[in-house]
Amino acid sequence: MTTEKVKKILRNYGHENPGVVRSIARILNHGKLGGTGKIVILPVDQGFEHGPARSFAPNPAGYDPLYHFELAIESGCNAYAAPLGFLEAGAKEYPDEIPLILKVNSSDLMYKPDDPIPAVTSTVEDAVRIGADAIGFTIYPGSASRNAMYETLQYLTLEAKNHGLAVVVWSYPRGSGLPNKNAETAVDVVAYAAHIAAQMGADLIKVKPPTSRIALPGNKELYDKHGIKIDTLADRVRHVIQSAFAGRRIVIFSGGPAKATEEVYEEIRQLAAGGAYGSIIGRNSFQRKKEEAIEFLHNIMDIYAEAANE
Repeated sequence: MTTEKVKKILRNYGHENPGVVRSIARILNHGKLGGTGKIVILPVDQGFEHGPARSFAPNPAGYDPLYHFELAIESGCNAYAAPLGFLEAGAKEYPDEIPLILKVNSSDLMYKPDDPIPAVTSTVEDAVRIGADAIGFTIYPGSASRNAMYETLQYLTLEAKNHGLAVVVWSYPRGSGLPNKNAETAVDVVAYAAHIAAQMGADLIKVKPPTSRIALPGNKELYDKHGIKIDTLADRVRHVIQSAFAGRRIVIFSGGPAKATEEVYEEIRQLAAGGAYGSIIGRNSFQRKKEEAIEFLHNIMDIYAEAANE
């Protein structure tokens, strides 16, 4: 049964067709956090993005696509996101056991120009065929190629929603439109990226945790003038969520590179305090042995569950 917390979130999606709302509800209602209004997703696109050894050598079980299905299911994640090959490998083995998000575009490590544009590597038809609940798509606001990404996303969004699939957008600022590399996680830039994704029709938005840096010209004075609080990560998360239609879109935050366990937990506490809908935790989870990874993910889920009850 759908809880009042989930119903409240779903009311923000009254513009969507019933199939899309059902897909969003399936993600919100699944797993250990099901019904709380909070979500933790396991993403495993890093093999494509960063290379297999960099991604899986710390825990060789991760070379096997079925391992990630098992980790996502046994830990009680709300959903599992990956490119086509990994999802195809286990979709029939684990039918209807966890919501799936098909990552339909990807970059690789072989060629990293200043202005990235990922390749479209699978289709909405593939997502329907394997029983996915959503597609995932990365955009790079700030790249000189951003217009091509936006236009492709617009087309795929229309097609996905016509099939009742939700749309998850990875919105990662990057490229020559930014003043420097540090600007990629500046609070004003991350907030802008979340807003762009919402304007593009994203149902769920994935961004990086923002730093206190303000990067775009004139924004420092603007933030000071209007008293926008950015001192703590919780403050900055609150502002990013506000930028996604005043919290009317689900905004989740990436886990980023592998780091110390307590460092991750403290970051999650700050995200939760700022009202984050949840996290999408890849390398910090699947690079651990399964038992340790499950405990790690459960601890993260407990932090979000506690925040949901406050």
